[in-house]
Amino acid sequence: MNLLLPLFPPSLRPAARLAALAALAAGLSACGGGGPLGNPPDITNPPGATGEKLSFAYYQKCIQPILDAALAAPDGSNHTNTCASGGCHDNTTGTGGALRVVGGAAAQDLSQSADVIRATDMYRNFYSAQGVTLPGNADDSRLFDKPLLKNVLHGGGLIFASESDPNAQKIRYWISNPAPQGQDEFSTASYSMFTPADPATGTCNTTP
Repeated sequence: MNLLLPLFPPSLRPAARLAALAALAAGLSACGGGGPLGNPPDITNPPGATGEKLSFAYYQKCIQPILDAALAAPDGSNHTNTCASGGCHDNTTGTGGALRVVGGAAAQDLSQSADVIRATDMYRNFYSAQGVTLPGNADDSRLFDKPLLKNVLHGGGLIFASESDPNAQKIRYWISNPAPQGQDEFSTASYSMFTPADPATGTCNTTP
Protein backbone atom coordinates (compact mmCIF):
# COMPACT_ATOMS: atom_id res chain seq x y z
CA MET A 1 0.00 0.00 0.00
CA ASN A 2 1.41 3.39 -0.98
CA LEU A 3 0.80 5.72 1.96
CA LEU A 4 1.78 8.75 -0.13
CA LEU A 5 -1.09 8.35 -2.60
CA PRO A 6 -3.63 10.28 -0.53
CA LEU A 7 -1.24 13.23 -0.43
CA PHE A 8 -1.04 13.69 -4.19
CA PRO A 9 -4.01 13.45 -6.56
CA PRO A 10 -3.57 11.21 -9.64
CA SER A 11 -3.79 14.28 -11.87
CA LEU A 12 -0.49 15.60 -10.47
CA ARG A 13 2.29 15.07 -13.01
CA PRO A 14 5.36 12.96 -12.03
CA ALA A 15 7.68 15.97 -12.00
CA ALA A 16 5.30 17.87 -9.76
CA ARG A 17 5.01 14.84 -7.49
CA LEU A 18 8.82 14.72 -7.11
CA ALA A 19 8.92 18.39 -6.21
CA ALA A 20 6.17 17.92 -3.64
CA LEU A 21 7.99 14.91 -2.13
CA ALA A 22 11.18 16.95 -1.82
CA ALA A 23 9.31 19.71 -0.02
CA LEU A 24 7.68 17.17 2.30
CA ALA A 25 11.04 15.58 3.13
CA ALA A 26 12.54 18.98 3.89
CA GLY A 27 9.66 19.76 6.18
CA LEU A 28 9.98 16.47 8.05
CA SER A 29 13.72 16.89 8.49
CA ALA A 30 13.04 20.17 10.24
CA CYS A 31 10.89 18.53 12.90
CA GLY A 32 13.85 17.74 15.12
CA GLY A 33 15.25 21.25 15.04
CA GLY A 34 12.41 23.60 15.70
CA GLY A 35 9.37 23.80 13.51
CA PRO A 36 5.62 23.27 13.45
CA LEU A 37 5.76 20.57 16.15
CA GLY A 38 7.32 22.98 18.64
CA ASN A 39 10.58 21.12 19.15
CA PRO A 40 13.48 23.17 20.56
CA PRO A 41 15.86 24.53 17.92
CA ASP A 42 18.88 22.97 19.59
CA ILE A 43 19.66 20.00 21.81
CA THR A 44 22.11 20.82 24.60
CA ASN A 45 23.63 18.71 27.33
CA PRO A 46 22.68 19.72 30.87
CA PRO A 47 25.28 21.80 32.73
CA GLY A 48 27.81 19.63 34.54
CA ALA A 49 27.29 16.54 32.37
CA THR A 50 30.93 16.49 31.32
CA GLY A 51 32.25 13.63 33.42
CA GLU A 52 34.05 15.90 35.88
CA LYS A 53 34.67 14.61 39.41
CA LEU A 54 34.35 16.52 42.64
CA SER A 55 37.16 16.54 45.19
CA PHE A 56 37.18 13.66 47.66
CA ALA A 57 39.63 15.51 49.93
CA TYR A 58 37.35 18.53 50.24
CA TYR A 59 34.30 16.34 50.76
CA GLN A 60 35.95 14.40 53.57
CA LYS A 61 37.19 17.43 55.48
CA CYS A 62 34.54 20.03 54.72
CA ILE A 63 31.26 18.38 53.62
CA GLN A 64 31.00 15.15 55.63
CA PRO A 65 31.12 17.08 58.96
CA ILE A 66 28.09 19.10 57.82
CA LEU A 67 26.12 15.90 57.21
CA ASP A 68 27.11 14.51 60.62
CA ALA A 69 26.51 17.71 62.61
CA ALA A 70 23.50 18.49 64.76
CA LEU A 71 22.53 21.73 63.06
CA ALA A 72 20.40 24.28 64.88
CA ALA A 73 17.08 24.94 63.16
CA PRO A 74 17.17 28.31 61.36
CA ASP A 75 13.76 29.29 62.77
CA GLY A 76 15.26 29.87 66.22
CA SER A 77 13.53 26.89 67.82
CA ASN A 78 15.38 24.54 70.14
CA HIS A 79 15.38 21.52 67.85
CA THR A 80 18.28 20.40 65.69
CA ASN A 81 18.59 18.63 62.35
CA THR A 82 21.17 15.99 61.48
CA CYS A 83 21.30 14.95 57.83
CA ALA A 84 22.81 11.53 58.58
CA SER A 85 20.20 10.63 61.21
CA GLY A 86 17.68 7.83 60.98
CA GLY A 87 14.57 8.87 59.10
CA CYS A 88 16.54 11.41 57.07
CA HIS A 89 19.57 10.32 55.05
CA ASP A 90 20.91 7.47 57.19
CA ASN A 91 22.26 4.69 54.99
CA THR A 92 20.01 1.98 56.46
CA THR A 93 16.95 3.67 57.99
CA GLY A 94 16.79 6.93 56.08
CA THR A 95 13.83 7.88 53.94
CA GLY A 96 15.41 10.96 52.38
CA GLY A 97 15.65 10.08 48.72
CA ALA A 98 18.84 9.38 46.80
CA LEU A 99 21.34 10.76 49.32
CA ARG A 100 22.53 8.04 51.69
CA VAL A 101 25.05 8.67 54.46
CA VAL A 102 26.89 6.35 56.83
CA GLY A 103 27.09 8.52 59.91
CA GLY A 104 30.46 8.89 61.61
CA ALA A 105 32.39 7.36 58.71
CA ALA A 106 36.11 7.15 59.48
CA ALA A 107 38.37 9.70 57.79
CA GLN A 108 40.77 8.22 55.26
CA ASP A 109 44.50 8.77 54.78
CA LEU A 110 44.77 10.31 51.33
CA SER A 111 48.12 8.61 50.75
CA GLN A 112 46.32 5.26 50.47
CA SER A 113 45.61 3.81 47.05
CA ALA A 114 42.40 4.83 45.30
CA ASP A 115 41.16 1.22 45.45
CA VAL A 116 41.52 1.12 49.24
CA ILE A 117 39.69 4.44 49.74
CA ARG A 118 36.90 3.46 47.35
CA ALA A 119 36.06 0.47 49.57
CA THR A 120 35.36 2.65 52.64
CA ASP A 121 32.23 4.17 54.14
CA MET A 122 33.67 7.66 53.69
CA TYR A 123 33.94 7.07 49.96
CA ARG A 124 30.42 5.63 49.80
CA ASN A 125 29.17 8.84 51.39
CA PHE A 126 31.20 10.92 48.93
CA TYR A 127 29.86 8.94 45.99
CA SER A 128 26.27 9.31 47.16
CA ALA A 129 26.63 13.05 47.77
CA GLN A 130 28.27 13.61 44.39
CA GLY A 131 25.32 11.76 42.83
CA VAL A 132 22.95 14.56 43.84
CA THR A 133 25.07 17.28 42.27
CA LEU A 134 25.86 18.63 38.83
CA PRO A 135 29.62 19.21 39.09
CA GLY A 136 30.37 22.81 38.31
CA ASN A 137 26.74 23.91 38.75
CA ALA A 138 25.67 24.28 42.37
CA ASP A 139 22.47 26.16 41.59
CA ASP A 140 21.02 23.13 39.78
CA SER A 141 22.26 20.60 42.35
CA ARG A 142 19.86 19.02 44.82
CA LEU A 143 22.54 18.83 47.52
CA PHE A 144 22.69 22.62 47.50
CA ASP A 145 19.07 23.48 46.65
CA LYS A 146 17.13 21.20 49.00
CA PRO A 147 18.43 22.40 52.39
CA LEU A 148 17.77 25.96 51.18
CA LEU A 149 14.31 25.13 49.75
CA LYS A 150 15.38 26.71 46.46
CA ASN A 151 12.38 25.95 44.23
CA VAL A 152 12.33 22.36 45.44
CA LEU A 153 10.65 20.50 48.29
CA HIS A 154 12.73 18.98 51.09
CA GLY A 155 11.31 16.51 53.58
CA GLY A 156 13.70 17.83 56.22
CA GLY A 157 12.53 21.39 55.71
CA LEU A 158 14.75 24.46 55.75
CA ILE A 159 18.25 23.61 57.00
CA PHE A 160 20.21 26.75 56.05
CA ALA A 161 18.62 30.16 56.55
CA SER A 162 20.30 31.57 53.45
CA GLU A 163 23.04 30.97 50.92
CA SER A 164 25.38 32.98 53.14
CA ASP A 165 25.27 30.24 55.78
CA PRO A 166 28.88 28.97 56.15
CA ASN A 167 27.81 25.38 55.53
CA ALA A 168 25.86 26.32 52.41
CA GLN A 169 28.91 28.20 51.19
CA LYS A 170 31.08 25.09 51.61
CA ILE A 171 28.62 22.96 49.67
CA ARG A 172 28.46 25.54 46.89
CA TYR A 173 32.24 25.80 46.75
CA TRP A 174 32.68 22.01 46.60
CA ILE A 175 30.22 21.61 43.74
CA SER A 176 31.53 24.65 41.87
CA ASN A 177 35.15 23.47 41.82
CA PRO A 178 35.43 20.03 40.20
CA ALA A 179 38.79 18.46 39.47
CA PRO A 180 40.32 19.45 36.12
CA GLN A 181 38.80 17.66 33.13
CA GLY A 182 40.25 14.16 32.81
CA GLN A 183 41.47 13.95 36.42
CA ASP A 184 39.86 11.84 39.10
CA GLU A 185 38.39 12.71 42.49
CA PHE A 186 41.80 12.29 44.16
CA SER A 187 43.53 14.87 41.97
CA THR A 188 46.07 16.88 43.98
CA ALA A 189 45.02 19.89 41.87
CA SER A 190 42.01 20.12 44.19
CA TYR A 191 44.29 20.79 47.15
CA SER A 192 44.10 24.45 46.13
CA MET A 193 40.63 24.33 47.69
CA PHE A 194 42.39 24.60 51.08
CA THR A 195 44.44 27.39 52.65
CA PRO A 196 47.27 26.50 52.82
CA ALA A 197 46.94 24.06 49.91
CA ASP A 198 47.10 20.98 52.13
CA PRO A 199 44.00 18.97 53.08
CA ALA A 200 45.67 17.86 56.32
CA THR A 201 46.43 21.34 57.69
CA GLY A 202 44.51 23.76 55.49
CA THR A 203 41.15 25.36 56.17
CA CYS A 204 38.20 24.90 53.84
CA ASN A 205 37.96 27.65 51.23
CA THR A 206 34.50 28.98 50.42
CA THR A 207 35.26 31.65 47.83
CA PRO A 208 37.09 31.42 44.47
